[in-house]
Amino acid sequence: MSAPSHPPAIFLMGPTASGKTALAVSLVERYPLEIISVDSALVYRGMNIGTAKPDAATLARAPHHLLDIRDPTEAYSAAAFCDDARGLMADIVARGRVPLLVGGTMLYFRALLQGLDDLPRADAALRKQQEAEAAARGWPALHAELAAVDPVTAARLAPNDSQRIGRALEVFRLTGTPMSALLDRTQSELPYRVLQLALIPSDRAVLHQRIAARFDAMLAEGLLDEVESLRRTFALTPDLPTMRAVGYRQAWAYLEGEIDFNALRETGIAATRQLAKRQLTWLRSWPDAVLLDGLAEDLEAQATALVARHLRL
Repeated sequence: MSAPSHPPAIFLMGPTASGKTALAVSLVERYPLEIISVDSALVYRGMNIGTAKPDAATLARAPHHLLDIRDPTEAYSAAAFCDDARGLMADIVARGRVPLLVGGTMLYFRALLQGLDDLPRADAALRKQQEAEAAARGWPALHAELAAVDPVTAARLAPNDSQRIGRALEVFRLTGTPMSALLDRTQSELPYRVLQLALIPSDRAVLHQRIAARFDAMLAEGLLDEVESLRRTFALTPDLPTMRAVGYRQAWAYLEGEIDFNALRETGIAATRQLAKRQLTWLRSWPDAVLLDGLAEDLEAQATALVARHLRL
């Protein structure tokens, strides 16, 4: 537990398309807050449309830290995020302001709160072995294997979530301990009083409509041109984590002639809905979170009141 003497910080968490950015900007314009992005895709340069990166007008109103800090060929991890975020939070407090961490990458939030020191580093040889297994048997088979040894982690992963299934299996095979158990026992206190706000839309159908509308807007704004440009500029390959991200994976398949435009749209929207479902699963069991209806007409007033009270403590 954080001590009363610790400086305040705020987490604003929610699924994709739930309105986090708009609410964060509103809060920044009312209080001495600085936004730190908690998003594993927004860190990458050139990945703007498919990540719904805040536009120049939004960033002028509310600057964000941890945008555009890596090339799409470079790795970025929960551990790197924790190092970056802790440093930024200290700098923000030193300026007499309050960190507002905003995003939907729940693993990053959890790592910041609890630490990931017990997780082993990536093992290149084991990863190659697992990729070969997946090519032969399929990722759903590896997901089933993960469910047998780490049901807690497997339950929140889709059967084709290759990146996360591979990492969870890697951790178990390297340590003999489920990743969920390692995460639970790793407690590295964050020296802040944290108000944790979670946007949970009360109507899933409305969230799905927002997701579809936003994906259509991305296509209209030039998502395919963005991916084509990224491929040329950075000589990307389809196995990179950046190109396996939602939207980018489907755009790559279209550009390779593997799917048509209708399939691109349908699979892109479906993948985004699955991402939102996983984020909501995390949030509904999140300890100490204040759940807010992201569709409530008085959402801004509710959040403002909670933040005002937190800053006065």
